[in-house]
Amino acid sequence: MSDVALTPERILDAAEEVLRRYGPAKTTVVDVARFLEVSHGTLYRHFPSKAALRDAVAERWLHRVAAPLSAVVTDQGSAIERLHCWFELLMKLKRQKVLDDPELFATYAAIAEEARDVVQAHVRDLIQQLTQIIESGIASQELMVTDAHEAAKALFSATVRFHHPVHAHEWSHPSIDADFAHVWQLVLVGLITDRANALHE
Repeated sequence: MSDVALTPERILDAAEEVLRRYGPAKTTVVDVARFLEVSHGTLYRHFPSKAALRDAVAERWLHRVAAPLSAVVTDQGSAIERLHCWFELLMKLKRQKVLDDPELFATYAAIAEEARDVVQAHVRDLIQQLTQIIESGIASQELMVTDAHEAAKALFSATVRFHHPVHAHEWSHPSIDADFAHVWQLVLVGLITDRANALHE
């Protein structure tokens, strides 16, 4: 491959393939450069360090989760319906990644664990998506919470078992969907009664 044809996207594609083969512990920038048949110095023109390259890999992986979810935010339908669809889609996307390629999922999870800033930005993005849905529900008086952002953070935390990679080993359990349904009913009560309770305090 010539230097002219090299782009950040092609480097990330190569990095993903090399990570798939060798895992995050053994993969180096030199390995990625060798796969692309370029010098490792060429890669550094696009990514100044191994950490920067790994962060970019993690960011792209997380974006593949966040992008489809953003469509739910602007969808038609009630806020409650969109919130439920949002979480259903989030869980579906995560489970697909585990089932389709568990080793690659573990690799990405390990990389994301190291890319703390990237993960934090991703979580902020997801919580902002939830905040937008909740804000629309407050505006239509469908939801009774007083602080959309705090409600979004609480909702995200309450459901963490169903979408955080650390719990991936639980997602194939036969009761996982029923467990989510029970949690959802509880958080739903909080979303529609919070303001009423506050008025009586």
